Amino acid sequence: MTGKRSEKGARLWVGTSGYSYPEWIEAGVYPPETKSAHMLGLYAHGFAATELNYTWYQLPKAAALSRMREQVPAGFKFAAKLTRTLTHEVDPAQWRTQVGLYRDGIAPLVQARQLLAVLVQLPPGFDRSRNHRSYLAALLDELAGLPVAVEFRHRSWIEDRVFDELARRRVALVTVDAPELPEAFPALEVVTSPDLFYLRFHGRNAVGWRSGNMLKKFDYSYTQEALEAWIRDRIRPMAEKAAAGAVFFNNHVRGQAARNALTLTRLLGREGLRVQEAAPP
Repeated sequence: MTGKRSEKGARLWVGTSGYSYPEWIEAGVYPPETKSAHMLGLYAHGFAATELNYTWYQLPKAAALSRMREQVPAGFKFAAKLTRTLTHEVDPAQWRTQVGLYRDGIAPLVQARQLLAVLVQLPPGFDRSRNHRSYLAALLDELAGLPVAVEFRHRSWIEDRVFDELARRRVALVTVDAPELPEAFPALEVVTSPDLFYLRFHGRNAVGWRSGNMLKKFDYSYTQEALEAWIRDRIRPMAEKAAAGAVFFNNHVRGQAARNALTLTRLLGREGLRVQEAAPP
């Protein structure tokens, strides 16, 4: 029997980490002379979700996110990175106040049910020491009630007790595809939340990753064969364990993330998984 397989499993939201890249004009993702203010609306013609990068650099403002919502269809979803002052540059005296400001800032997304997840992206040096464990537990307490996903970048967090605690909190463990480095957290298809699994494709440019140069670090393109293997070996099994899945490509150099995301969307549909398509323009 031929034809498209019946759809089943998690609803999958596929997109890119960030969307406002001037280089994407030359790469053909956006038309010539596209203004940055118009990029989100154009992006939403091809994708149903995006991961917000700017909320890592600065606390989000409700007014700004309300304006962003006006540029996309009602069903469009946002994942928002937690601000760096809560993950990388933590002030012990101020961080709880900043969580409150962050929650106020993303309130428009929460109220409109357009928040896919808050991404807690931890730095490579954030190992499983006592102080780090205590801080992460307190941070997750402060974020309670929001959909949260945690991305570890140090392999010391590979512990069943860690996964069990995330499951108790219904917090998603982020699966990462990145170069295999000695201390790095590996790609695990462990699903800790029945609500959501979260997958980030960083690329596998090991030389660029070590260089610290952002353009070199994320200069990588996934082949169709590699994406097919991800669907077969990891995405399909993970989609059977959660209600939704977030899949974002971070290999943004030369528009590679956008092209890879579109390819994955097509392949997921071909394989009968429930991929959310972008609303028609």
